[in-house]
Amino acid sequence: MGAFAVFKKLSKKIGFTETEIKVLLFLAISFLAGFVIKIVNDSSSPEYKNFDYSEQDSLFNFYTKKAEKNLEIEKEKKEKNPVDYKQEVLDFNPQNFENKEIAAPLLEKSVNINAADKESLKRLPGIGEKTAQNIIDYRSKTGGFKTLDELMEVKGIGTAKFNKIKKFLYIESSF
Repeated sequence: MGAFAVFKKLSKKIGFTETEIKVLLFLAISFLAGFVIKIVNDSSSPEYKNFDYSEQDSLFNFYTKKAEKNLEIEKEKKEKNPVDYKQEVLDFNPQNFENKEIAAPLLEKSVNINAADKESLKRLPGIGEKTAQNIIDYRSKTGGFKTLDELMEVKGIGTAKFNKIKKFLYIESSF
Protein backbone atom coordinates (compact mmCIF):
# COMPACT_ATOMS: atom_id res chain seq x y z
CA MET A 1 0.00 0.00 0.00
CA GLY A 2 1.55 3.29 -1.11
CA ALA A 3 1.57 6.68 0.58
CA PHE A 4 -1.07 7.92 -1.83
CA ALA A 5 -3.50 5.18 -0.80
CA VAL A 6 -2.88 6.00 2.87
CA PHE A 7 -3.78 9.64 2.18
CA LYS A 8 -7.01 8.62 0.48
CA LYS A 9 -8.00 6.37 3.35
CA LEU A 10 -7.09 9.00 5.94
CA SER A 11 -8.99 11.73 4.12
CA LYS A 12 -12.14 9.57 4.01
CA LYS A 13 -11.89 8.75 7.73
CA ILE A 14 -11.35 12.36 8.85
CA GLY A 15 -13.65 13.94 6.29
CA PHE A 16 -10.97 16.10 4.66
CA THR A 17 -10.30 16.30 0.96
CA GLU A 18 -7.02 15.05 -0.43
CA THR A 19 -5.81 18.60 -0.91
CA GLU A 20 -6.55 19.50 2.71
CA ILE A 21 -4.63 16.45 3.91
CA LYS A 22 -1.66 17.39 1.71
CA VAL A 23 -1.67 20.96 3.05
CA LEU A 24 -1.79 19.71 6.65
CA LEU A 25 1.04 17.28 5.96
CA PHE A 26 3.13 20.06 4.37
CA LEU A 27 2.53 22.30 7.40
CA ALA A 28 3.50 19.52 9.81
CA ILE A 29 6.73 18.77 7.90
CA SER A 30 7.58 22.51 7.76
CA PHE A 31 6.97 22.85 11.49
CA LEU A 32 9.15 19.84 12.27
CA ALA A 33 11.94 21.11 10.00
CA GLY A 34 11.86 24.51 11.73
CA PHE A 35 11.90 22.88 15.13
CA VAL A 36 14.91 20.74 14.22
CA ILE A 37 16.78 23.78 12.86
CA LYS A 38 16.06 25.72 16.07
CA ILE A 39 17.34 22.89 18.26
CA VAL A 40 20.51 22.60 16.19
CA ASN A 41 21.15 26.37 16.34
CA ASP A 42 20.44 26.54 20.08
CA SER A 43 22.81 23.71 20.85
CA SER A 44 25.79 25.69 19.57
CA SER A 45 26.86 28.26 22.16
CA PRO A 46 25.71 31.73 21.18
CA GLU A 47 28.34 34.38 20.89
CA TYR A 48 27.59 37.39 23.03
CA LYS A 49 29.23 40.66 22.24
CA ASN A 50 30.07 43.09 24.97
CA PHE A 51 29.07 46.53 23.72
CA ASP A 52 30.62 49.66 25.12
CA TYR A 53 27.93 52.33 25.47
CA SER A 54 30.13 54.81 27.32
CA GLU A 55 30.46 57.10 24.28
CA GLN A 56 26.69 57.31 23.84
CA ASP A 57 26.26 57.79 27.59
CA SER A 58 28.69 60.69 27.62
CA LEU A 59 26.85 62.32 24.68
CA PHE A 60 23.55 61.85 26.45
CA ASN A 61 24.93 63.36 29.64
CA PHE A 62 26.43 66.29 27.71
CA TYR A 63 23.15 67.16 25.98
CA THR A 64 21.14 66.62 29.16
CA LYS A 65 23.37 69.02 31.09
CA LYS A 66 23.21 71.53 28.23
CA ALA A 67 19.41 71.34 28.20
CA GLU A 68 19.24 71.75 31.97
CA LYS A 69 21.52 74.78 31.74
CA ASN A 70 19.31 76.33 29.03
CA LEU A 71 16.21 75.74 31.18
CA GLU A 72 17.90 77.44 34.13
CA ILE A 73 18.82 80.45 31.96
CA GLU A 74 15.23 80.73 30.68
CA LYS A 75 13.87 80.46 34.20
CA GLU A 76 16.22 83.24 35.38
CA LYS A 77 15.13 85.44 32.47
CA LYS A 78 11.45 84.93 33.37
CA GLU A 79 12.11 85.71 37.02
CA LYS A 80 14.01 88.90 36.15
CA ASN A 81 11.55 90.11 33.54
CA PRO A 82 8.03 88.68 33.99
CA VAL A 83 6.03 88.96 30.78
CA ASP A 84 2.42 89.97 30.52
CA TYR A 85 1.56 87.73 27.58
CA LYS A 86 -1.82 89.33 27.01
CA GLN A 87 -0.24 92.76 26.72
CA GLU A 88 2.55 91.39 24.54
CA VAL A 89 0.05 89.99 22.04
CA LEU A 90 -1.84 93.27 22.00
CA ASP A 91 1.40 95.18 21.41
CA PHE A 92 1.79 93.45 18.03
CA ASN A 93 -1.70 94.43 16.91
CA PRO A 94 -2.02 98.05 15.72
CA GLN A 95 -5.75 98.19 16.53
CA ASN A 96 -6.93 99.79 19.72
CA PHE A 97 -9.32 97.26 21.24
CA GLU A 98 -10.40 99.41 24.18
CA ASN A 99 -12.22 102.00 22.09
CA LYS A 100 -13.43 99.64 19.41
CA GLU A 101 -17.15 99.89 18.77
CA ILE A 102 -18.91 96.70 17.91
CA ALA A 103 -21.17 97.03 14.88
CA ALA A 104 -24.80 96.19 15.49
CA PRO A 105 -25.91 92.93 13.92
CA LEU A 106 -27.61 93.22 10.57
CA LEU A 107 -31.37 93.03 10.42
CA GLU A 108 -33.29 91.19 7.75
CA LYS A 109 -33.88 93.26 4.60
CA SER A 110 -31.58 96.00 5.93
CA VAL A 111 -29.12 96.41 3.03
CA ASN A 112 -30.20 97.90 -0.28
CA ILE A 113 -27.98 96.06 -2.74
CA ASN A 114 -28.28 98.88 -5.29
CA ALA A 115 -27.16 101.63 -2.90
CA ALA A 116 -24.92 99.97 -0.29
CA ASP A 117 -21.35 101.19 0.07
CA LYS A 118 -18.34 98.89 0.51
CA GLU A 119 -18.42 99.02 4.33
CA SER A 120 -22.10 98.03 4.42
CA LEU A 121 -21.46 95.13 2.06
CA LYS A 122 -18.48 93.94 4.13
CA ARG A 123 -20.79 93.54 7.14
CA LEU A 124 -22.64 90.76 5.29
CA PRO A 125 -21.54 87.26 6.37
CA GLY A 126 -18.74 85.93 4.18
CA ILE A 127 -18.26 89.15 2.21
CA GLY A 128 -14.81 90.64 2.36
CA GLU A 129 -13.07 93.60 0.78
CA LYS A 130 -12.64 92.02 -2.65
CA THR A 131 -16.15 90.57 -2.96
CA ALA A 132 -17.70 93.86 -1.81
CA GLN A 133 -15.75 95.65 -4.55
CA ASN A 134 -16.85 93.01 -7.08
CA ILE A 135 -20.49 93.67 -6.14
CA ILE A 136 -20.05 97.42 -6.59
CA ASP A 137 -18.25 96.94 -9.93
CA TYR A 138 -20.95 94.59 -11.22
CA ARG A 139 -23.68 96.99 -10.08
CA SER A 140 -21.99 99.89 -11.89
CA LYS A 141 -21.45 97.85 -15.03
CA THR A 142 -25.04 96.54 -15.29
CA GLY A 143 -26.86 99.62 -14.00
CA GLY A 144 -27.99 97.95 -10.78
CA PHE A 145 -29.54 94.67 -9.73
CA LYS A 146 -33.04 93.82 -10.92
CA THR A 147 -33.33 90.63 -8.82
CA LEU A 148 -31.40 89.22 -5.87
CA ASP A 149 -30.58 86.09 -7.87
CA GLU A 150 -28.54 88.29 -10.20
CA LEU A 151 -26.05 88.61 -7.32
CA MET A 152 -24.83 85.08 -8.07
CA GLU A 153 -23.31 86.44 -11.30
CA VAL A 154 -20.77 88.37 -9.20
CA LYS A 155 -17.35 86.74 -8.94
CA GLY A 156 -16.90 85.30 -5.43
CA ILE A 157 -20.56 84.63 -4.73
CA GLY A 158 -21.85 81.12 -5.14
CA THR A 159 -25.03 79.43 -4.03
CA ALA A 160 -23.89 78.83 -0.45
CA LYS A 161 -22.75 82.41 0.14
CA PHE A 162 -25.85 83.80 -1.60
CA ASN A 163 -28.11 81.73 0.69
CA LYS A 164 -26.29 83.16 3.73
CA ILE A 165 -26.68 86.82 2.72
CA LYS A 166 -29.97 87.03 0.82
CA LYS A 167 -32.07 87.49 3.97
CA PHE A 168 -30.25 90.77 4.72
CA LEU A 169 -30.70 92.21 1.22
CA TYR A 170 -33.46 94.03 -0.61
CA ILE A 171 -33.65 95.83 -3.96
CA GLU A 172 -34.70 99.41 -4.37
CA SER A 173 -34.03 100.77 -7.82
CA SER A 174 -31.45 103.51 -7.86
CA PHE A 175 -32.62 104.82 -11.23
